[in-house]
Amino acid sequence: MISITQEPIDISKMLLISEDSSAGATVLFIGSVRDHNDSKKVSEIYYEAYEKMAENTLSEIEDQVSKKWRVKKFVAIHRIGNLKVNEISVAIAISTEHRQDAFEACRYTIESIKTRTPIWKKEISDSGTATWKDGVLPSVKK
Repeated sequence: MISITQEPIDISKMLLISEDSSAGATVLFIGSVRDHNDSKKVSEIYYEAYEKMAENTLSEIEDQVSKKWRVKKFVAIHRIGNLKVNEISVAIAISTEHRQDAFEACRYTIESIKTRTPIWKKEISDSGTATWKDGVLPSVKK
């Protein structure tokens, strides 16, 4: 299950969705807004996405991860909109038979989301200064 949402991410619901009786391990990754970046104070982050393409990319990542690590359940949710410090921006829950596969699959998933998914962020400082951070540009397939 993958999702791009403006709603807060419900971790309890994610864990329920990721349950599988044949899985011996579930790894949960939670990414949240921190109060600083590059030695500068951050009060909130605005996330924007090319939603349809982001969902397609998340689906591709899910397919790759599921095949490589024999994933039983895959849940990846990314929030968009304005998020304050400590709010969850991204969460991933992956269930597999064994813990090593779950850890590796989760690590690969978050790294792939960061480098492949067209989601951009604008950091907003305590003083109101806004800075767009580098993000993934949509690629055009020929």
